[in-house]
Amino acid sequence: MTQWLFPPAPAPSLPIIDEARRFPVRRILCVGQNYAAHAREMGADPNKPAPFFFSKPADALVVDGADPAYPSATENLHHEVELVAAIGEGGTIAGWAVGVDLTRRDLQAEAKAKGRPWEASKAFDQSAPCGALTLGLLPDAGAAITLKVNGETRQSGRLSDMIWDPAGILAKANELWRLQPGDLIFTGTPEGVGSVVPGDRVEASIDGLAPLSFTVKS
Repeated sequence: MTQWLFPPAPAPSLPIIDEARRFPVRRILCVGQNYAAHAREMGADPNKPAPFFFSKPADALVVDGADPAYPSATENLHHEVELVAAIGEGGTIAGWAVGVDLTRRDLQAEAKAKGRPWEASKAFDQSAPCGALTLGLLPDAGAAITLKVNGETRQSGRLSDMIWDPAGILAKANELWRLQPGDLIFTGTPEGVGSVVPGDRVEASIDGLAPLSFTVKS
């Protein structure tokens, strides 16, 4: 029997719609600039030939209706609503959820300018709020993806606006990693990313999936 120096942290997991079981999360991969309009608003080329990836730790998840805290070391925290693909047995996509990639935009801009890694801007604590998982088929390709802050629509697009669809993302990710059950892939965000501050109420939705909402805590 394994004996620990101290008790291990609980395994991160997502609730599943209409299920008592939960989805155990192994790691989080994220796709950058996968919507052409968002790529342009970030000053990038939307015709980039292949998706690029960055990661977040599994314990960055915020689930079950919890509210993320405004992180330290930033004065420009941005929201990015995303379709989340959950990898099941056999390396196939088992289900889908609505997620928000929270980003310390000022730290990201500084890292980009100096050619440094993005971890501090993307992989911080509570940087990955995620809704409940819906098992089964992908929502319709024309499904709307939307994010509101305090009732005002900030981001609005369609899943069909993706440069790389989920099947293409999965194929590219498998060239770089051996995807395993429990992996999550945040598939990119449409245009309209912007800042949030403590007290802001965020509502994220994708047609056909359980919505995600939270309030940014101070």
